[in-house]
Amino acid sequence: MATAAAAPVLLVAGWTVAGARQPPGYDPVRDTISELAGDGATDPWLMAGCLALLGCCYLGTALVLHAAGLPSRFLLAVGGMATIALIAFPRPQVGGSPAHGTVATVAVLALSLWPAGSALRLPRAVRRGVAASPAGTPPWAFRRPVALAVTAVLLVLFGWFVVEVTGGSRTGLAERVAALAVALWPLAAVLSARRAHRDWLARQPDPPVADPARPVSPGRPGAGG
Repeated sequence: MATAAAAPVLLVAGWTVAGARQPPGYDPVRDTISELAGDGATDPWLMAGCLALLGCCYLGTALVLHAAGLPSRFLLAVGGMATIALIAFPRPQVGGSPAHGTVATVAVLALSLWPAGSALRLPRAVRRGVAASPAGTPPWAFRRPVALAVTAVLLVLFGWFVVEVTGGSRTGLAERVAALAVALWPLAAVLSARRAHRDWLARQPDPPVADPARPVSPGRPGAGG
């Protein structure tokens, strides 16, 4: 849970602290997060370091979130690795970078699609200990309607960002809203899985307790020689 909780904190802290280090011309509503770690930024290592840690948080969450199923965990891990890879392809001070754009697109798509990946595993048995009911209902975050709805919302936010990039004036705002939504969902998913696990434990019968006043028979009556 620690990695899932740290992800949104790192993201917001990164763009806040790194943004405060930029010249007065930097506008968080207009300018992107990538510019904070790109060529020409003041102290780009601040945002670059937060992106690296953010990617590690996604990888850590993918490693332990068994309730999500393999397809979702794979997509979340891909998103984490692509987030870390952004450091190797910083945005240039002037113009664009095809490499940066490609890696960023892979990261955003993987992190937007990973909730829907859990819908691919629902027909199969839910792992013991994470089901919310004896019938095997998965945690609410991994139920098909929820998973598909969350992915739809994340893709809409990504679409808003694309629209702003191609001709809007709120590119930074759109990117921050989309990135924060992406960072918050792993935490919601982990909390959902933990709650389902607690409910499962609460339903388990208590183990029988031996009565200390009851004598223990050494054997069956009449047995032996």
